[in-house]
Amino acid sequence: MPERRVTVASKVGLHARPAALLAKAAAERKPVRITIAKGEGQPVDAASVLGLMTLGAMHGDEVVLTAEGDGAEEALAAIAEIIATDLDEG
Repeated sequence: MPERRVTVASKVGLHARPAALLAKAAAERKPVRITIAKGEGQPVDAASVLGLMTLGAMHGDEVVLTAEGDGAEEALAAIAEIIATDLDEG
């Protein structure tokens, strides 16, 4: 299963607007299933706003993305790019 580590760039972390944007992007990647975890915590579905907010991932935290399904590598690249972007700007 492909995996990618990425640092959260948004100043508010994966909360509110950044979580909603990330969940929407992950949901659009179906049938690829993308999960995200912080540290040694349990992975959550990246398409779930509530799941993303429960991670408690803050600005500068490293998260681990995993994906399974056809197109998993491409999905991980797209989701990693979103996380590495400051979604609070603009």
